[in-house]
Amino acid sequence: MKDKPQNSSLLQVVQSVMAAMLGVQSSKNRERDFNAANPKTYLIIGIIFTVLFILTIVTVVNIVVS
Repeated sequence: MKDKPQNSSLLQVVQSVMAAMLGVQSSKNRERDFNAANPKTYLIIGIIFTVLFILTIVTVVNIVVS
């Protein structure tokens, strides 16, 4: 019998997304994430961090080239 999935806090989601982007996610946290009730939160935070990363790289390149 499965336990009811628990929602992760926003801080846990941000930490999990950042760790996953760096490739250092622990298996305990990965299990917690896969058992989360709402994967949309992880997807949205992941997209936001990806866009921020790309904008940061573009900004740094523009500063260096100028």
